[in-house]
Amino acid sequence: MPRTDLAKGRTCPTSPYVDTVVKIGGGVLAHADCFAAALATLAAAARGQRLLVVPGGGPFADIVRDVDRRMVLSDSAAHWMAILAMEQYAHLIATQVAGARLAEYPSEIVAAFRADHVPVLAPYRWLRAADPLPHSWNVTSDSIAAWISGVVGARRLVLVKPPGVHLDQTAPTRKDEAAADGRPGDGVLDAYFDRALPHHVKPIVVPSDLLETLRAALSGSIDDRTPHRL
Repeated sequence: MPRTDLAKGRTCPTSPYVDTVVKIGGGVLAHADCFAAALATLAAAARGQRLLVVPGGGPFADIVRDVDRRMVLSDSAAHWMAILAMEQYAHLIATQVAGARLAEYPSEIVAAFRADHVPVLAPYRWLRAADPLPHSWNVTSDSIAAWISGVVGARRLVLVKPPGVHLDQTAPTRKDEAAADGRPGDGVLDAYFDRALPHHVKPIVVPSDLLETLRAALSGSIDDRTPHRL
């Protein structure tokens, strides 16, 4: 039987219905060739599994950060404005991935799979209804993707970062406060990530210029011995 989720009475199955969540970091957009190649790799991988795309914030969230610095927004205002920035990136990604369809709720993710489309999450309405995470710059799209992964029952969360990211700097830890500002493209996961990530989800960080590694991460063929890095 389906259950009613937190998004205004919409329903979704009780069993897992996503294999892999792929979060496309906002910083990747600054590298046009890597951005295009990563999305093409993602689209190819989606032919063989149920893959959900979660957008970062990118330059759209940077505008919110800039306004926050100049005008000192409330934590809640900055939080929801940044999630709306993710919506803009979702619309962009959906125009660049063959067969993509925007999805706002779990039921729409399932509908996209049934229609043989790749769902790209536009997260504002779902997150506004559920409001599951603290309102802070410590919580960025990394933590949002981690929370989404748990709700949809995904086995893997692949976080695609800008080229040149040093993987030994991306392992999330509660002691690491380096990501507190949460700037896209700084090569680290946000400070809340560990708390948002369910134990059953395998997180893998991949620089967007390592396409073979990305293919392996999406297929699940990367070794599972090291839980937070390649």
